[in-house]
Amino acid sequence: MDQKNMDEENLRELESAPLAYENPDFINSPDGRVLRILAEYQEPMARFRRERIQDTVVFFGSARFRALDEANSALELLENTGSAKPAPKHEQPASADEIEKGEATALKLRLAEAAVEMARYYEDARKLAGMMSTWSASLPGRRHRFVITSGGGPGIMEAANRGAHEAGCKTIGLNIKLPFEQHPNPYITPSLNFDFHYFFMRKYWFAYLAKALVVFPGGFGTLDEMFEVLTLAQTKKLAKKITVVVYGSSYWKNVINLEMLAEKGAIAPSDLDLFQFADTPEEAFAILKKSLTVNHLESEYEREQRRLEAERIPDEPAPSAQEMLGPDITKTM
Repeated sequence: MDQKNMDEENLRELESAPLAYENPDFINSPDGRVLRILAEYQEPMARFRRERIQDTVVFFGSARFRALDEANSALELLENTGSAKPAPKHEQPASADEIEKGEATALKLRLAEAAVEMARYYEDARKLAGMMSTWSASLPGRRHRFVITSGGGPGIMEAANRGAHEAGCKTIGLNIKLPFEQHPNPYITPSLNFDFHYFFMRKYWFAYLAKALVVFPGGFGTLDEMFEVLTLAQTKKLAKKITVVVYGSSYWKNVINLEMLAEKGAIAPSDLDLFQFADTPEEAFAILKKSLTVNHLESEYEREQRRLEAERIPDEPAPSAQEMLGPDITKTM
């Protein structure tokens, strides 16, 4: 048998190559990055449209503590921001038993004092989110307005989603994949539970739909998100008016001195008008309701949108492109 016939005899039937979009080696490679980025833009867009989400009110705040319940204000500190794993025992707030027996370290005593304050912020965020959701549910129109949105994790994020959930309203969680174990909180509306790989795409969705931002006490992530939105407003990169409520003036004025920035000329004095402080849920709600009403609900644009909505927006969920136009290409599965 000559070499040609031997080669032909040894040939085996090839398996079908995977479709490009079903090939994990490609999708997860540097060459597939642009597709992953586009997916984190288009997939949330499709879901928000289908769920009729018009705009949001975003809550930021610490994700490093887990509130047990309003009946028990004890807090468990987490190992890292959004982590599911508790911090080491020596970093946890002192328990009542440790304090009574004199076994608590100075650090644990300070954390216990802070725990009482942070538990109050949890309950305040929960109450404010409930007030906002109840009010927004009373607004006319077939789209969901000022939907409470958080980063989807524990702490203040959980409190915000919980308050909206308890009010019987939709609520959004924009979670992020982190190197350690973490979970979305259970109060997020399942169809509005998101998980992002890219921080910048998650930040985009925080800002794109938001008409207001409520900044509760938090750490690096909270500061990052607050200053990003303030910078967008300061540089007039937002095509809308956004209300920023900084909650807990005693906490924030000890953490950062924003007035000093104006005194040193680093920002204009008028930039201090880009945000307002609030110290109670009622005070924050009054600020949000007034600004959202004046800047959005009573604007000429909103009145025109309500007129058009009454004419053409159906009650049932929005159809997908294929449901509306019919199949455009043969299915492969």
